[in-house]
Amino acid sequence: MVRVNSAQKSTNGSREGAEWSSVNSIPLSEEGTAPDGQSIGALVKDATTHLSTLVRSEVELAKSEIAGEVKKALKGSVFFILALCVLGFSLFFLFFTAAEGLHALGLWRWAAFGIVFLAMLLVAGLFGLLGYLKVRKLSAPKRTMASLKETKNITKRRQSEEPAQG
Repeated sequence: MVRVNSAQKSTNGSREGAEWSSVNSIPLSEEGTAPDGQSIGALVKDATTHLSTLVRSEVELAKSEIAGEVKKALKGSVFFILALCVLGFSLFFLFFTAAEGLHALGLWRWAAFGIVFLAMLLVAGLFGLLGYLKVRKLSAPKRTMASLKETKNITKRRQSEEPAQG
């Protein structure tokens, strides 16, 4: 360790008895060297480089782990999509069965299928109406637009002020 005098007087809270105190410090210059001959500055530089490499490696590891998990999630979601497709096509048989059930109760076949068809139209119309009501409530992002306008105005003011100053 190198002993260096402090640039300020140590007063310890009082003005009387002020003396110069010596402070232990580690210089970050080429003057001091480590036992193996490297300077302290070179060691600090190496440590910084190694730390930077370590951080980059950790980020790369996180990226690769997340990418692997995303791939697994995509593969799983494909199976969910296939299940929904099969369910959608299976609904045809549900409606067909309902129409045949109405026919078995004594209705004409054409009337039974017509009733099921009208019921399907009614349900589709209800879902369409609910969707329309939800979408109608959407509005523009007012705060974001106001912030963008404010930023635009500030930028315009600064651009108009810059030529006047120059």
